[in-house]
Amino acid sequence: MLLMKRQLALCALVFSLTATAANLAPSQLTEAVRRMAWAHENEQAAALIEGSRSTHDAASPQWLEAVSWLARGSSFVKNWDRAEQYASEAYDGSVAALKKRELDRDERLQTALGAAIEVLGHTYDAQGRRSEAVAFLREQSKTYAGTSIQTRIQKNLNLLSLEGKPMPALAAEDFVAGKGLDAAALKGKVGLFFFWAHWCADCQQQKPVLAELHRKYADRGLVIVGPTRLYGYVEQGREANAQEELGYIRGRYAQRYPLPSWMPAPINSENFVQFGVSTTPTLVLVDREGIVRLYHPGRLPYGELAAQIEKLLG
Repeated sequence: MLLMKRQLALCALVFSLTATAANLAPSQLTEAVRRMAWAHENEQAAALIEGSRSTHDAASPQWLEAVSWLARGSSFVKNWDRAEQYASEAYDGSVAALKKRELDRDERLQTALGAAIEVLGHTYDAQGRRSEAVAFLREQSKTYAGTSIQTRIQKNLNLLSLEGKPMPALAAEDFVAGKGLDAAALKGKVGLFFFWAHWCADCQQQKPVLAELHRKYADRGLVIVGPTRLYGYVEQGREANAQEELGYIRGRYAQRYPLPSWMPAPINSENFVQFGVSTTPTLVLVDREGIVRLYHPGRLPYGELAAQIEKLLG
């Protein structure tokens, strides 16, 4: 009886969403599926997409973006079969669309293809196919090198393959703060690399944690490095050339958010591509032998970082 009630409820939901879907514009459909993905309403999102299929252009970037959100939402709830199904649809459709469109001129296509590649990589890994996932992501990173989605692909590749490997070399020709970065100064030290952006609120929230870690562990061998990059704009999103943006970071930004002298801050866009920094901050923790022990897109609390650092300092 309970099972029958659930089936009837699901049927009613599908009917309701199908009726709703027919009246949604493409942008409304995408927004609805996106909201459902973050709310973990996976059944509703799938019903909405399927109810919309007959009234939307399944080859359009708008549709592919909506489908990619369903793929992401499915991965959030670990429905890997559904995640693979819709990620494959978004991937195949995006590749086909690129025959007539330029990837970096269509934000919806960027979202659809980037999400599809991300979900397929994590789906293969969740299914016990990590070597296949890594090979797939490496291939995609090469295919879309130099495009707006390369950094996102590299992030997902790093999540599956960087920990336990030697720390890649960091480009450090110019700095916005600190006295420069001497490779010899890092030898035999535990390194915490804090990839940040001047516009990033989460980065500001991470900085007090870094200051406390420096205070407690610098004498025991912890070195904190803060790579950053230019984005082509300054405060309030105002466009700026490289010289203007660099002046802003060293000037008005540094006055409001002082950059610590103990944290060398190399500035180079290629570092962000190599380390897959599509999320800021991104934190990379390296042991005394130069092996990556933690790769984490996003903020981390003091306690979690301190525990990892304590283990590496010995």
